[in-house]
Amino acid sequence: MRIAILSRNPRLYSTKRLVEAGTELGHQVDVIDTMHCYMDITSSRPSVRYKGKPLPHYDAVIPRIGASVTFYGTSVVRQFEMMGTYSINESVAISRSRDKLRSLQLLSRKGIGMPRTGFANHPDNIEDLIKNVGGAPVVIKLLEGTQGIGVVLADTQKTAEAIIEAFMGLEANILVQEYIKEAGGADIRCLVVDGKVIAAMKRQAAAGEFRSNLHRGGSASVVRLSPAERKTAVDAAKTMGLNMCGVDILRANSGPVVMEVNSSPGLEGIENATGKDVATMIIECIVKNAKPFSNKTKGKG
Repeated sequence: MRIAILSRNPRLYSTKRLVEAGTELGHQVDVIDTMHCYMDITSSRPSVRYKGKPLPHYDAVIPRIGASVTFYGTSVVRQFEMMGTYSINESVAISRSRDKLRSLQLLSRKGIGMPRTGFANHPDNIEDLIKNVGGAPVVIKLLEGTQGIGVVLADTQKTAEAIIEAFMGLEANILVQEYIKEAGGADIRCLVVDGKVIAAMKRQAAAGEFRSNLHRGGSASVVRLSPAERKTAVDAAKTMGLNMCGVDILRANSGPVVMEVNSSPGLEGIENATGKDVATMIIECIVKNAKPFSNKTKGKG
């Protein structure tokens, strides 16, 4: 097969591992900088051009699209879909998961466990907004934040009100969520591929920190999932329409709750923590499922 990895940096661990895994299985794997692709969108024969030339036909693409380039990146993925190329994650599903509010609304509609969450625009609603998610302490999140950036824990009502007012003064879109104290600063990253959890790790926040992101100094270790946690992760991935994703779960007293579904999960932390060859499993998923025009939306939106 001929596989393209849409990545802005071929030196990133995840990109390198996918290239290695694909090559070892006998496939041709090319790394293409998403932001240097440009498209002919008026022709009856859609194409993607790169460095002055049309790209050859690829059987499959693996989108590794950062949150900051979601709009353009998903446009490129959609163009490949229109050309009949299989994408392990469809453009619509990536866009869906990148909108934190939309993704939580979809998870809620399917009855998947999640923290009590509020979203508001006008400062007059702040007091009731905090009360509605159970009162302080609360977690306040920027909708556009990644890797723990723009996530604040407000311990008291007054602190929460001040932080929300500050964000609203900047016209930032925010979520206010219940703080799951019993999680103890830890979450579980489940890697779901082709409808199955293929690897899972527990991420523990550093001392004095409540965010468990490895980018923020958190530590990772292998973890055994309960049947409920495994089902929650699989259901969340299915709801988002993602064939490959990371599902972040907290262990709450009420059961597993989903914090986020990541369409471009990093592989380094979970491969090191579990010792599993996740990259090869992803390539094998592509080989199993890649057929011309097999994406559900076929680039239609």
